[in-house]
Amino acid sequence: MAKAPMPAPLIDPFDRPITYLRVSVTDRCDFRCVYCMSEDMTFLPKAEVLTLEEVDRVCSAFVRLGTRKLRLTGGEPLVRKNIMSLFRSLGRHIRSGALDELTVTTNGSQLAKHAEELKACGVRRINVSVDTLDPAKFTEVTRWGKLDKVLEGMEAAKAAGLEVKINAVALRGVNEHEFDGMVAWCGDKGYDMTIIEVMPMGDIGPDRLEQYLPLSLVRARLAKTWTLEESDYRSGGPARYVTVKETGRKIGFITPLTHNFCESCNRVRLTCTGVLYMCLGQNDAADLRTPMREGFNDDQLDGSIREAITRKPKGHDFVIDRRHRGPAVPRHMSLTGG
Repeated sequence: MAKAPMPAPLIDPFDRPITYLRVSVTDRCDFRCVYCMSEDMTFLPKAEVLTLEEVDRVCSAFVRLGTRKLRLTGGEPLVRKNIMSLFRSLGRHIRSGALDELTVTTNGSQLAKHAEELKACGVRRINVSVDTLDPAKFTEVTRWGKLDKVLEGMEAAKAAGLEVKINAVALRGVNEHEFDGMVAWCGDKGYDMTIIEVMPMGDIGPDRLEQYLPLSLVRARLAKTWTLEESDYRSGGPARYVTVKETGRKIGFITPLTHNFCESCNRVRLTCTGVLYMCLGQNDAADLRTPMREGFNDDQLDGSIREAITRKPKGHDFVIDRRHRGPAVPRHMSLTGG
């Protein structure tokens, strides 16, 4: 019997193929990082959050429409009850060859418990958020986190055969003079690292301008100690990479403010409530939860996704300066999924 023809891939209005979906599976987290959440967060009622089966259905629709990479995020994805059942289910797309990569961004607090099963589900690499290697400062930045527990989780991930990449948000006056040491540490441990500019999302309390450290300054400082060689490596995300000659490891720079990366954007983001954001820095969105709960079949769900992609904008317009100290968009990073 002849196979049914493959659906046409998702192409946005600027001829960019949409091949990468980032999914927030929960808005909850066991940390309260100062650049991501306010200390006293109000979380969503359970009824508003997609069930794991609904998350699977949307992810599978995107895979059917040509998505090759899925990243599960949060909040902290590994604190969601029964989250490993979702990884096990989505792993079928890796085994079938329909999906190239299933991955996760985590704060590392639950990694020691889940690392081996993540590998068994088809995850091959993970991103772990570590902004400082100073234990006291780590607790200050995360408010509730313990560095030793995160480091233990990373060792468990490494032992399970997972490739680990460090995500570090550059924070003025907090970790700006630690990056030389972090590059050396990553070299010793065999980790790559991505450094990220703070993004103006959500009301978190502190003045955004006080946090903002341009990565042009970070890179210039690193270049005084390390030989940074340009690289054409791409991970499928917005980072632009260099290779550190002395260690052989890569450093990625994500610069939504000093140099946006929109010209090659291949990704969209699904919130834990089923809202699809075509751009991290814009408010236009599509509700996918309501159609699913009203009984849309797969063809109708695919149609809703296709319609949303026709509205994907050319790019975001994040600004942080003395006139723009507040959030550019009101939702927190934990809701959108990074």
